[in-house]
Amino acid sequence: MNNSGLKVFEALKWASSFLKENDRDANAGEILLQHLLKQTRSQLLANLHDELSEDDFGQFKAAIELHAHGTPIQYIIGSEEFYGRTFFVNEEVLIPRPETEELIYYTLRKLPAIFMEGQKLRLADIGTGSGAIAITMKLEKTSLLVMATDIADPSLEVARENAESLGAEVQFMQGDLLQPFINTNQKVDILLSNPPYIPNDDQKSMSVVVTGHEPHRALFAGVDGLDFYRRFMEQLPLIMNVPGLIGFEVGTGQGQAVADLLKRTFPAAEVSIVNDINEKDRMVFAVLK
Repeated sequence: MNNSGLKVFEALKWASSFLKENDRDANAGEILLQHLLKQTRSQLLANLHDELSEDDFGQFKAAIELHAHGTPIQYIIGSEEFYGRTFFVNEEVLIPRPETEELIYYTLRKLPAIFMEGQKLRLADIGTGSGAIAITMKLEKTSLLVMATDIADPSLEVARENAESLGAEVQFMQGDLLQPFINTNQKVDILLSNPPYIPNDDQKSMSVVVTGHEPHRALFAGVDGLDFYRRFMEQLPLIMNVPGLIGFEVGTGQGQAVADLLKRTFPAAEVSIVNDINEKDRMVFAVLK
C-alpha cells in the first residue's frame, strides 16, 4: 500500500483489516504500534492524525505481517506483562499467561495458614521458563529463598535476564524436574510448577500462533497430558518438607486426575482444586501435614 504521509488512524485501519483477513485479532495493530512509537494507548489515541514516518510504517507493516503469519505479538515486541511487571520473552520460553498469575495469588493467600510467621521458607519453581513464577514470588514475598529449575539452558538465560532486570534474587539451576534438588539432598517447603500439560493430539487443533512458535517442550505431555504430573509424584516425597505446600497449574478438565495423583502420593495431605477466573479447573494444591 502507498505509505506516503500515512496517518496513524489509517495505518491502524489497514492493520485491522489485514489481520482480520488472516484470522488474527484485529486489535493487535494497536499494541504493535504503541510499542513501535513508545506510546501509551491514550497517547496513541490522542495522536491518531499524526503522520507516520516511512521508516515507522515499514517497521509496523513488517510486524503486522509477522503476526498475520503466526508469530505471537509478545515475541515480536519481546515482552509480556505478568503480575504488574514486564518480562522479557523470546521463542525459548512459554509466554506467561494470566492463569498463572492466579497460581501465585492463591499461593500467597495460603502461606499464612500453613507456616509460622517469620519461618525461613524455601520455594522451588520447576520448569521456570521466563522465570515468571519464581521472580514474582520472590518480589511479592521477599523473605522467601527462591530456587528455580529448567531443563533448557536457553530458557534459563531468559529467566536470569528477567531476574536481573527486575531485581529479584533467585537461584537458577539446570536440570530435569526435581533432579537438581535430589542430587544435592535439598528439601523445600513450597513447590510450584506450571508444567507441560497439553495432550499430544491437541496440537492438531491448536493455533499456529502457539504450536508454530512456543517451545513444544513447554507445552505437550503425552497422550493425556499428565506425564509430568506422574513423574512429579515419584520425586516429590524425596524433597518436600512437612508442613509443606505444592501448587500446580493444570489444563482444563485435569484437576481431578492431578488431585487423585497427589492424594495417592500424600494420603495425609489436604488436596484442593481451584477454578480460575473463567470457572475452569486450573490449579491443584496439596497442603502437606
